[in-house]
Amino acid sequence: MNHGEPTPDDQRVGSELLVRSIAGVPTIDSGDDLFEVIAASLARAETELIEGDVVVIASKVVSRAEGCFVDLGSVVASDAARRLGKEVDKDPRLVELILRESTEISRKTTGALIVRHRLGFVSANAGIDASNAAPSGAPEGSGPWVLILPRDPDATAASLRAKLAERFSAEVGVIITDSWGRPFRRGTVGFAVGVAGVPPVWDRRGAVDRHGRVLEATESAVADSVAAAADLVAGQANEGRPLTLVRGLRFRRTNDSSEALRRDPEDDLYA
Repeated sequence: MNHGEPTPDDQRVGSELLVRSIAGVPTIDSGDDLFEVIAASLARAETELIEGDVVVIASKVVSRAEGCFVDLGSVVASDAARRLGKEVDKDPRLVELILRESTEISRKTTGALIVRHRLGFVSANAGIDASNAAPSGAPEGSGPWVLILPRDPDATAASLRAKLAERFSAEVGVIITDSWGRPFRRGTVGFAVGVAGVPPVWDRRGAVDRHGRVLEATESAVADSVAAAADLVAGQANEGRPLTLVRGLRFRRTNDSSEALRRDPEDDLYA
């Protein structure tokens, strides 16, 4: 997916990379056609996608389009959620939702549950977001509202990629992102929850360094790196920039999904 077919060693970020937020994306609500919203936003920005471009989309707008709103007022907490909520000082209704979105609890502390999400990665509070989470026209007195992560972000990314490739007659990639805290560092970074057309991982094992030493463990998380770069221009508060264009990557075509980024639970030292 580049200008010419690269060799395996040519799959890399070049010396220059454009990371540009696309302004003017409207508030998304349940049932909106996300592809048409993206295409219209690119048109308003006078931007044509070209070969190798990557469109990065915040998971929140995907969740909104898919109607992943939950009114916590409608959630009935189980006995287990009430006990756990008391232990970690969290709303038991939110704890109930976290448990529904997870397969197991990894760690727990006041204010946070670290869980293995149903999509396979480890995250705080199952990625449930209370920021800008209410649907437009929510009934007065309803809520508080939260958003859960998209149902199948890899499938959504693949569908959007196919439609964008057809619309712009160019092979492009799509990454759906969320914000992620790490157990060994402060702060959050963008990471990929859905990937299509972009190598999730670039396996450099077997290549050699500048001194001729064979690399034995080097794997580059390409999709997560792109997500983190896009996160810098998208923002995390009231910026309203959920759509980012990344241009300048060079990579071979791939059908791999974000599953390639997930470490097997038995190999996860932090889970």
